[in-house]
Amino acid sequence: MKSFYQLLIIFASILSIYKWRYRILNAILAVPVLRRYAVRISMNMPQMRSKVLPSLFSEDINK
Repeated sequence: MKSFYQLLIIFASILSIYKWRYRILNAILAVPVLRRYAVRISMNMPQMRSKVLPSLFSEDINK
């Protein structure tokens, strides 16, 4: 019975985090140190870097 309650609490926690994921992410990224750390981690991922960097430094003719 104890393991059932633990499983229920874990499931409810996961659902709550999923429901409020953007609010949680905005709260975390509002802290400058955590935002800097998140950017540093994401720029270490080759897929992320290859998608983000070209769009940052390209000049759009249709501005």
